[in-house]
Amino acid sequence: MIRKERNIAMNRPKICCLFGGRSEEYEVSLVSCSCVLREIDREKWDVVTVGVTKQGMLYRYDGEISAIETDAWRLDKAHLRPAAFVPGEDGGYLLSFDGKTGAVAAREKIDAAFPVMHGTFCEDGRLQGYLDLCKIPYVGAPCAASAVAMDKVFTKRILQGSGIRQAAYTVLGRAEIEADPAAAAEKAARVAAFPLFVKPANAGSSVGVCKAKDLPSLARALCEAARYDEKVLTEETITGREIEVAVLGGAKPMAATPGEIEPGAEFYDYLDKYKNGKSRAYIPARIRPQTAQKLREQAVLIFRLLGCRGLSRVDFFVRERDGEEEIVFNEINTLPGFTPISMYPKMMQHDGLSYSALIDRLLCLALEDAKERT
Repeated sequence: MIRKERNIAMNRPKICCLFGGRSEEYEVSLVSCSCVLREIDREKWDVVTVGVTKQGMLYRYDGEISAIETDAWRLDKAHLRPAAFVPGEDGGYLLSFDGKTGAVAAREKIDAAFPVMHGTFCEDGRLQGYLDLCKIPYVGAPCAASAVAMDKVFTKRILQGSGIRQAAYTVLGRAEIEADPAAAAEKAARVAAFPLFVKPANAGSSVGVCKAKDLPSLARALCEAARYDEKVLTEETITGREIEVAVLGGAKPMAATPGEIEPGAEFYDYLDKYKNGKSRAYIPARIRPQTAQKLREQAVLIFRLLGCRGLSRVDFFVRERDGEEEIVFNEINTLPGFTPISMYPKMMQHDGLSYSALIDRLLCLALEDAKERT
């Protein structure tokens, strides 16, 4: 018999927090979601959690939060049930199944999902499309905006026509790189003088990003980036301050006080972000007030141009040019990290929005958006 799990406090919306995923940023998601689960106001929200393994299997998990952070959750068989989202006539549902018989064990109405997940299969539109089909509202950008913003090449091409200053770049395909890395490097090197940055078109947290100082290292960097995506971006190096802007909202988004990252490595790579802890953050960023205001305006403009909603972190460089501070767009992240060192919640906290209040606002935006679309 199917057991319907009802929300005892009927005024509390049922929220599903998702973590993990088929992504190189799986471990970052575990830490982000653990932080969210510890801070979410359970008097306002009835929370269930769904973990996604690196193989893409979904499990309803009701064990300890600490096991999520250490990746021990998937071994906790007593608190795992295979799960799936499905649509119903009155909205979306989470089904969980008996692990032995495969029979449906529970059916829960989900009011909104918070995908605290990063990278491919998580913030590139595929998960968002699945939730859309299942009639489940969610935190963050819609399907199309998620896909476009995740793809650095698409993002650049869309923003080019709107006066957004960007680094010079070129794009090569995986097949071309693998066929002749040396020839691919010579072609990519025409974009600008060395050093050059090489990035997978679809990846986050600086996964697969390399700095090339000559043709041999450029060929190696192209091959490394091609491991993560079929399109590889080669960019000129912009020397300047690394500035991040947190954007929050729906129809009328707002931007927080810009923050600055001072890398502890040659550039702000994955190890520097999540392992070494040598980078330093400054909020507010060490820039002129008028530049900070321009950054906030440009971040909101980019958010709107790409069709985002809920939240995004927009990254820029600010460099000195003829006595002025020039703004150069770097990239946008539609599901930024929520780890203890993540800049998005830190910037919001600086402007007076606590971690818990930020979660409330994001979930309310998801519910409001669902009402507008019905």
